[in-house]
Amino acid sequence: MRILAVCQGPYGERIVEHIKKSGPQDWTIEVFSPPGPLPIVIDDPEDFLPPEILQTDLLLALSESPQTAQLVPAIARLSGVKAVIMPVDNSSWLPLGLRNQIEAEIINTGVTAVFPKTFCTLTERTACFGEDIETYESKYVASFATHFGKPKLKIKTDVKGEKIAGVEVQRGAPCGSTHRVAEKLVGVAIKEAVPQAALYAFHYPCLASMTMEPTGDTLMHVSGYLVNEEVYRELQSYYRQKVVYPYGAQ
Repeated sequence: MRILAVCQGPYGERIVEHIKKSGPQDWTIEVFSPPGPLPIVIDDPEDFLPPEILQTDLLLALSESPQTAQLVPAIARLSGVKAVIMPVDNSSWLPLGLRNQIEAEIINTGVTAVFPKTFCTLTERTACFGEDIETYESKYVASFATHFGKPKLKIKTDVKGEKIAGVEVQRGAPCGSTHRVAEKLVGVAIKEAVPQAALYAFHYPCLASMTMEPTGDTLMHVSGYLVNEEVYRELQSYYRQKVVYPYGAQ
């Protein structure tokens, strides 16, 4: 699969680095860095784009500002993509009104657009969390989500059933935090694995925003719930009391 990443700064850079390191060897990933500074309102996006853009299958729109986000529909059209993933890890980078506008522009060209909020909510069929969960159909997004998105782990315990002996990441957060959690959990007492997993993810550090959302939580806390949920799912037989998270495993 050919992937083009719109990468503006540290957020996108770390995601691209992790995908290159941990993704399938037959994937190719190229980076497009938008020019700057950009005007607040962009009337003609092609004025800020090169005449030719690499043809690709999947566009990862990792913009860190509303200005760069406005370029995405034009980039998608010029690159001939089959699908777009535009994660929302900071709502100020992609306000809801702009998100809806961009989605409409992309869909009108016959291309699937998925907006996982947070990026680590993505699965092969869904994105987002709680009441905001959305379904999609795209073999390209699903192929990406097989490897990167909502944490999926296989945990082994020691013979006494007291400590974690090994953690296999079957699907990890695109930022790489799940792999860090997997490393740090080895040797941790099972009874401490939740919520220790989320703390390891936060300290990586998590790339999601600490701004309060209408749900009453920050996106960083949502990312923590997701990895804790997965650790609990794998180890639930060792816990006496069920752990309930605000959005529930989907």
